[in-house]
Amino acid sequence: MKKILLILAAIALALSLPKNAYAADKDATSGALKVDGIYLTDENNEKIQLKGVSTHGLAWFPDYVNNSMFKELHDKWGANVVRLAMYSAEYNGYCTGDSANRTQLKKLIKRGVKYASDNDMYVIIDWHILSDSNPLTYKKSAKSFFKWAAKSFKDYDNVIYEICNEPNGNTTWSDIKKYADYVIPTIRSYTDAVILVGTPTWSQDVDTISGDLLDYDNIMYTMHFYAATHKSTYRKKMLSALKAGVPVFVSEFGLSESSGNGSVSTSQANKWANLMDKYNVSYVCWSLSNKNESSALIKSTVTKTSGLKRSNLTKAGKWIFDKLNQSDT
Repeated sequence: MKKILLILAAIALALSLPKNAYAADKDATSGALKVDGIYLTDENNEKIQLKGVSTHGLAWFPDYVNNSMFKELHDKWGANVVRLAMYSAEYNGYCTGDSANRTQLKKLIKRGVKYASDNDMYVIIDWHILSDSNPLTYKKSAKSFFKWAAKSFKDYDNVIYEICNEPNGNTTWSDIKKYADYVIPTIRSYTDAVILVGTPTWSQDVDTISGDLLDYDNIMYTMHFYAATHKSTYRKKMLSALKAGVPVFVSEFGLSESSGNGSVSTSQANKWANLMDKYNVSYVCWSLSNKNESSALIKSTVTKTSGLKRSNLTKAGKWIFDKLNQSDT
């Protein structure tokens, strides 16, 4: 009788788990990732959903790249991925700062990869274009950087390369493909790691590229949204892309308006999360910083860069903290 009760209790517990807990509970101990259809899979060919946070620009907020903070992200928040956002143009960007600045940014990248690896997280190295609009603007610098990165981390199976954050302005998919064809072979000469490719209009027009995807393995295409601005119309765009066979990765989203500031919408964020969880789409929340804007996850009055309490977090920070922690319930 006791054995039967134990079995029934185990079944009840299993039924109470979140639908995607099997995916969210996995971390970098799951090994090298691959793209299979629209899904991200681990070394055992099982679906894996990455959920985590993105730094703000490394040159702006370098102090959050520390082992204690990354350990918290994994152990207390429940994140299995962290994104290292390195601007190409803005504020001491890789392409606009001097050689000393580039050296410092590379050191931050190395530390970030090490801390993520030490704490069993996947890590995204993000070439964060913004005001430069078109990734072709600094294509030679990008190729040189990704050669350095791929060579440096070729023996790491937890590194993901995001080669262009948010193409914008008049950048076309044709432009992005030219850039990707220029950069990706350099990465591929060292590693078969997953590569994320931005899409037109701030990585929102992911639905327009189906039928014209890049001819490489292990490629995913990014969709970005800010919940208070991008609502049902944009969810339909992502759903259309998925149904057309485009492997989508939400490498950046926020709960604020598209400016990174303004109002915060948890109700719209919940609708996005439900859709992403349904299709096992990985997602990364912006930003791990105390910048005085509503998309920041840490209150601007909090100066700690580790040892954070839930009360130290903004409305957006509390939402993603709670969302990531659902994997442990």
